Formats: sequence, C-alpha cells, structure tokens
Amino acid sequence: MRLSKKIIISFVIIAIFPITLMLGLIVLIVNAQISDIETKYDIEINSYEKLYNSVGILDSITNNVRDEIQDIKKDTPEQLEDISYLERLNSSLSGKYTFLIVKKGDNIIFDGKSEDCAGIESIIPAYGENSNITDETLYISGNTQYLIKPEIFTCADGTEGTVFIVSMINNSLPEIRKMIAGFVMLLAIITVLTAVVLTFWIYKGILRPVKELKAAANNISQGNLDFSISPHKNNEFGELCESFEEMRRHLKESIEDNIRSDEESKELISNISHDLKTPITAIKGYVEGIMDGVADNPEKMDKYIKTIYNKANDMDKLIGELTIYSKIDCNKIPYNFVKLNLDEYFNDCVEEINTDLDARGIKLTYINYVEADVLVLADPEQLKRVINNITSNSVKYMDKEEKFVAIRILDEETFVHVEMEDNGKGIGVAELPYIFDRFYRTDASRNSAQGGSGIGLAIARKIMEAHGGKIWATSKQGRGTTIHFILRKTN
Repeated sequence: MRLSKKIIISFVIIAIFPITLMLGLIVLIVNAQISDIETKYDIEINSYEKLYNSVGILDSITNNVRDEIQDIKKDTPEQLEDISYLERLNSSLSGKYTFLIVKKGDNIIFDGKSEDCAGIESIIPAYGENSNITDETLYISGNTQYLIKPEIFTCADGTEGTVFIVSMINNSLPEIRKMIAGFVMLLAIITVLTAVVLTFWIYKGILRPVKELKAAANNISQGNLDFSISPHKNNEFGELCESFEEMRRHLKESIEDNIRSDEESKELISNISHDLKTPITAIKGYVEGIMDGVADNPEKMDKYIKTIYNKANDMDKLIGELTIYSKIDCNKIPYNFVKLNLDEYFNDCVEEINTDLDARGIKLTYINYVEADVLVLADPEQLKRVINNITSNSVKYMDKEEKFVAIRILDEETFVHVEMEDNGKGIGVAELPYIFDRFYRTDASRNSAQGGSGIGLAIARKIMEAHGGKIWATSKQGRGTTIHFILRKTN
C-alpha cells in the first residue's frame, strides 16, 4: 500500500474508529446504567435525556412517597404528626439522597436530615410564609442545592403543618458518576488502543524500511556492497528501496569496473612493454653489429639498415594502433556516419584489397548477394579499417600453399551480413571467445614473428559496436576462420 494512502487511512481511522466504537460502547453502558438505576430506585427512565437530568431523576424517586403523603393528609392527616410513622417513611428514602422535614406551625417536629445537610432548616419557609407555599415543586439554591417538595396538611388541633420532601442535588447519583467515569476510562482505552495499533502499523510500514535503509547506508559508508535490499511493499518506501538497491548495484559495478580497468591497464602496460621490446632488441642488435663492424660489406650494411627500418616501422605501426584503440576506447574518435551504397563501397574495398593480396600470392573471392541499391549507415573510413584489420589478421595466420580469402555479403532483411573467410590454420574452440580481446593472441608464447599488435580485432569490435552492429567468429582448426559482422540497412 502506498504511503499517501496509508496516511489517509490513518487519519480516517483516528477520526472515525474511536468515535464509532465509543458511541457503540456508550449505548451499552448507558443501557446498563439505566437498568441499574430503574432497579435500585424503582423508577422508570423512558428517555436518555432524563438520565443526564439529576433533578428529574430525584423527582421521579420521590413521587411514590409524595403520593403516599397526599393520600394520608386527605384521610388520616394525624399520622403526619406520628414520629414512628415519619421515621418509617423517612427510612424508605434512605440511600436515595432524600429525607423528610415536618413543621407544625413554625416548629420542626421531625427532622430526618443527614449530617451533610446542616443548616437546611434556615432555607425551609418559616411559619407565616406558608401562604407562599404551594403543592408545586420548589428549587432552592444556596451554598447547597436542594430539591424541595412541600405538602401542606392540617394538624389534629387545627394548626397548619407542612411536610418537606428534601432531595440533595449538589452531586449526581453515584450510578451517573460511575457512568461518566466509565466514559472517561473507555475513551482513554480506545485512544490508547488506537494509538498502539496505528503506531505498530506505521512502524511496520515506515520505520522498518527506514532502519534497513540506514543499515544499508552504513554498509556503503564502510565500503561493504555485498548485500541487497528487497522492497517489502509496493509503496513509496518500496520504490525508495528499489532505487537504493539500484544505486548499490551500480556503485558495486562501477567499483568492479574500476578494478577491472586497473587490471587491464596493468596488462596493457605489460603487453606494450613486451611488444615494443622485441623490435627494440632487434634494432639494438643490428646497430651494435654495425658499430662492431660486423656489417663489413655493402650487402650486409644494406641488409642491417633495411632490417632496422622494418623494425622501426613495426614499432610505429604498433604505436599507431595503440593510439587508435585508446581513442576508440575513450570515445574520442568522431565518427562520420553517412549513407553508403553497399555494392559500390565494397567494390572499391575489394579492388584495393585484391592488389595487396595478389602481390602476396593470395586469391580473393568476392560475392555480393545484396541488391545494388541497398544503403547502410556507416563511417566509410572506420568501416574500411575493420575490413583491413580482418584481412591483415587472416594473412598473418595462413599456413597453406594455396591461400585464399573469400568475402561474401548476405541479405538478412533489415541488415546485411558480411562474411570474411580464410583458409589459415584456424582457431581452437577454447580460444575462439577471446580473439576480440585486446592483445590476445592464439600463440601463447606471444612470438611476434608473425607481426601484429594483437589489437586489430579488438579495434574492429569497438568500431562495429559504435555502428550499432556486432562482430563474431567461427573457425575450424586446421581449415580456417570466418569473421562475421552485420550492418543495419537504411533508407
């Protein structure tokens, strides 16, 4: 899951889940508390609003007692002066935060208040004020709040009396307080639970990949690239892990390439030293021969000087090829790609090659199976270098009395396939994959008697890669070798 979606879901959960769960549990708690209050106080609560109205509940609690008092004052009002009856009636209100106070005239004849209700007498209407007292419920507010229900009756001696049903309303009922405390605790539990679940979810989806990326960064900083990072999820962190893994892989490949390049540079220096040492040694030997008077006649002197000249040419050719390879390897040779008519181009090349091969007693065969109007996109100078390097390599390793080179051009729909075959000594199967490596020679002793730098085919491969083509070889040892390369057609 993507991180943006996960954050949205987290906000939705935080906004909706606790509220939904809270509402559901509140309904259960409220219903349970209503049932408990109805059972304990013998009342009926028919709406949720009444539950949160302490006055309304206390009013309902005392309705039965008030009804009884109203019946008594009509039939036997003298009972309201009976202390034993009043005590029994008052005890029925025990535990309901309600008590009775009875006045006869201006005197209190019964006081059922609790210790917490000191001073209640001061707010009970005095005798003489009874004309202001009605049968309606009175709400009197002071430091302590009470709900007072007065009931006026006539005493046996004709004096006016009043029964006050007094309910304390300063505090909510314990059941309501318990319910509120339950709400608070429930809210805390739901909040903590939601936080724990979301924290674990975020830890699993965010912190764990961050920790893995940190460990990976530490490994890279210490030079350790032999590890891998697997993306856990298809989200932003997964993409970040993939990018980090790709960076690690590229960095490792770059380091390996640098190591390989250093090794190749060392090999290059070694090979150059070896290939330059042979002609230099020969030149030095012939110069010493001249200095020592060994060339004591014009014929020997001419032979020595020609040999020195040829060896110097070999050195110059080697240095030239090294320079070309270095430029090609560093992409410093500017290619001049143009559209070439394949038939006309190869006719010119074959005519030039044939002159040299004929002088060496080598027969050249040329067959073109491609239509005369086929065009290819190539650099004519560099393509000719490829053809000359392949031909030169073929000439060096010919060991038959009758020598030949065959050039064939085949049509392969979207590209042309060039084959250059010789009947030289061939190349072994184990050596064939390496002949395009620089300085590779099939003669393990690296004897330079056959000439060449060993980088002719390496140059040919670099040029063909720059043309968007490829080059490869097939060979049968003792029968000859065929070099293949392809060029893409163009319009």
